[in-house]
Amino acid sequence: MRPVYRLGVFIPIALALDAAGASASLVFVVSAVGVVPTAALMSEATEHLAARSGPALGGLVNVTFGNAPELIIALFALGKGLQEVVKASIVGSVIGNALLVLGAAIVVGGWGRTRQTFDRTLAQTQSGMLLLTVVTLTLPAVIVLARHGQLPAVSALRKPFGSQVDDASVAVALILIATYVAGLFFSLRTHREVFNPREEGDDHSAAWSVRRSVLTLAGAAAAVAVISDVMVSSIEAASREIGLSQFFVGVFVVAIVGNASEHYVAVVAAARDKMSLAVSIAVGSGAQVGLFVAPVLVLLSFLIGPTPMALVFNPYEIAGLLAAGIVVTALVSDGETTWFEGVQLLALYAVLGVLFYVA
Repeated sequence: MRPVYRLGVFIPIALALDAAGASASLVFVVSAVGVVPTAALMSEATEHLAARSGPALGGLVNVTFGNAPELIIALFALGKGLQEVVKASIVGSVIGNALLVLGAAIVVGGWGRTRQTFDRTLAQTQSGMLLLTVVTLTLPAVIVLARHGQLPAVSALRKPFGSQVDDASVAVALILIATYVAGLFFSLRTHREVFNPREEGDDHSAAWSVRRSVLTLAGAAAAVAVISDVMVSSIEAASREIGLSQFFVGVFVVAIVGNASEHYVAVVAAARDKMSLAVSIAVGSGAQVGLFVAPVLVLLSFLIGPTPMALVFNPYEIAGLLAAGIVVTALVSDGETTWFEGVQLLALYAVLGVLFYVA
């Protein structure tokens, strides 16, 4: 049993604390820890199902379920009208994967080695998708600024932008999803040998059966839904008790919790000198959030929650997205890294943390 599954004990504790009316901050912290093992279980079940279903269907499985924990958490937040928290978690997932996860992976993998190399085509494609993601996510704000409007404040309150901005957000969401589908075709069909190389020692005979994978996935998704409802319900009160804004909590807590299992896998891969895999997980996951999770949430917001969610971010979020996309693209484009480059990514993440805390 993976050590992370031992954290599952926090799930019943969180439910008990919530039922007993414990302090919101305690409920939030315990439930956030409880999300981690359920997200890890979903990730493992998805990997086994993908191994059984082949590369093409496996890619679709990973798209559908790989970011399920973030989607589930965000859906509960949308239902409660916490749209700025949802957008903050999207930004947090993108910059967290691109800076925190990749930075930690590079430091761990590069320590004791002169340099680590990885496939340049893979890295340039993934970083290009990430750069496209962050630029596209920031463009709808131009409509608001061009009309002398105000970008969202750093709060959890929905700011009305008008039907045209909402319509533009839907159009951008559809374009992003279409781009992601094209990226899947590129990585799974026309350039499969680059993105899905056959490594010696790969043995899929140990993979779970399809039945076991599906049942595990369903059970883990149900557990994520239950514990996410508890966590999201406590965000508002917990942020007041702790003294942190919901904006900061969304960017640096909710996002990290939802991606915890991917973070661990990327760092372990780098430590084993599998940097192509580590870069693919870290940078690719950040791009996935922007190209798949964010647009899906925009479309679902028309069905869930009090009002649609426009893809209009506040100035701090825009700065964070652009900084992450530009710096990561510059560092990985040469196909090699040293541990100091990982330190640089972690330093930028820490600077953004200070900026968002002050905000």
